[in-house]
Amino acid sequence: MNNREFGAKGEDLACEYLKKKGYEIIERNKHFSKLCEIDIIAKYKKKYVFVEVKTRKTNAFGTPFEAVTKTKYHNIKTGVLSYITEHKISQYQIDVIGITLQPELKIQHLKNV
Repeated sequence: MNNREFGAKGEDLACEYLKKKGYEIIERNKHFSKLCEIDIIAKYKKKYVFVEVKTRKTNAFGTPFEAVTKTKYHNIKTGVLSYITEHKISQYQIDVIGITLQPELKIQHLKNV
């Protein structure tokens, strides 16, 4: 499995998780530039939720959340601001979902980062 397939598997798991929690998936892999892609855009009640998904096989080289660097977060915010301006959205938040596959599946959801 290559990196793209591995990432897509994590995003699929995150979408399943969000749907079970009552989120509606609006878009996936929305590109804004070479530096910015929003993994999942969802809606929960009246709020848009922009989700960054990080998947790791294990935590041997750090947790999924540690992969969201200051630069990565800045790029995500740039994309989010573009999207909310274009779609005239007033209620939104940015979330991060961290997925670790081994030794057992673990999904963590940080809201409104």
